[in-house]
Amino acid sequence: MTRNLPVKADRIAADIDALAALTEPDRPWTRRAFTPMFLKGRAYLERRFKEAGLETRIDAAGNLIGLRKGAGSKGTIMLGSHSDTVPNGGCFDGIAGVAAALEVARSLDDAGIALEHDLEIIDFLAEEVSIFGVSCIGSRGMLGLRPTEWLEREADGMSLAEGIRMVGGDPAVDLRRGDIRAFLELHIEQGPVLEKERIDIGVVTVIAGITRIEIVVEGRADHAGTTPMGARRDALTAASRVVLGIERIASELAQGPSHFAATVGEFSMEPNAANVVPSHVRMLIDARAEDPAVMESFSEAVSALTEQTAKRSGVTITPPRRISNNPATPMAASVVALLEESAAGLDASSRRMVSGAGHDAAFLAKVAPAAMVFIACRDGRSHTPEEWADNDDIALGAAVLYETVLKLDRR
Repeated sequence: MTRNLPVKADRIAADIDALAALTEPDRPWTRRAFTPMFLKGRAYLERRFKEAGLETRIDAAGNLIGLRKGAGSKGTIMLGSHSDTVPNGGCFDGIAGVAAALEVARSLDDAGIALEHDLEIIDFLAEEVSIFGVSCIGSRGMLGLRPTEWLEREADGMSLAEGIRMVGGDPAVDLRRGDIRAFLELHIEQGPVLEKERIDIGVVTVIAGITRIEIVVEGRADHAGTTPMGARRDALTAASRVVLGIERIASELAQGPSHFAATVGEFSMEPNAANVVPSHVRMLIDARAEDPAVMESFSEAVSALTEQTAKRSGVTITPPRRISNNPATPMAASVVALLEESAAGLDASSRRMVSGAGHDAAFLAKVAPAAMVFIACRDGRSHTPEEWADNDDIALGAAVLYETVLKLDRR
């Protein structure tokens, strides 16, 4: 379907292509936060912000902000996402959201529209897990939600505090923005639903909670060639039973009415030698749930699984330990409705969705009405060089943002 959109798709494509060209040559597409390549991407965005007539600055939390002043004093409508990537990631995750937000500001100028609210376009610092092992550093910092102890984390010869200063921020300043009246973020779905169902727009109703659980298995190191099979306390075989049990439990819970997924994403063993029975295994579970009660059911089932496995295998398994626990974050029902109304006004199909991935919007939602627009990505792939989204889809998502900004401003 040909649509007459209030935004220009070619400008969005130009920005995404330009950022895609700024990557480590041997690792497409890689621009990790706090690296020289990330700073090159930031310099490009700052230039494009200025060309769009935005007043640019780096706030104390290290976020790049482009301001379009409003005619009134009604607070700030904020749009944006992030430009940092995972290693060997794609060129749309986060970047599409920043490019779409910038296009909204340009298109408002093209139409000669003066908003009553200030409009801020944001490139949040380090939404992805950074070299410091933590994520959403900029959005947390903007709202006073960044743990103070994070500033002491070290990587690549510098602390996080030094990294924030390097990108132009000031970690000594305690930001607690109170002027944000609404936040919108466009993002690729990072899943296959929209493409499979041939739906234009996903409207996020909740961002799933993320819990990470550590499990440690202690066995006994013995000679691999002389220790009888029935006399071993093999930490790896016990850990394997735990991993398969986690998959079974998660698959059962995923059949329920709410979103759930769990992955053993980190796994290490010792002594990791071909001729030694493994004596130690550590694993980390990443579990994501829309419903906190389902997460509790999963945790209880994993605890029972480890107890049973320890008895069966003759090993010691420490009680599963929660490393982190971020609860699910609902989006604002009023803004969700406006996004749906805007999509319908553009003759775009839409459906409500749960986001299984974390986003900066989860933290903005703690202080202001927030919602997200999803657009399809090919085969649902993300965090991979094969990640791809059609520019027409991104432009349609940007148009939904544009129309919703106008509605929010009138409210």
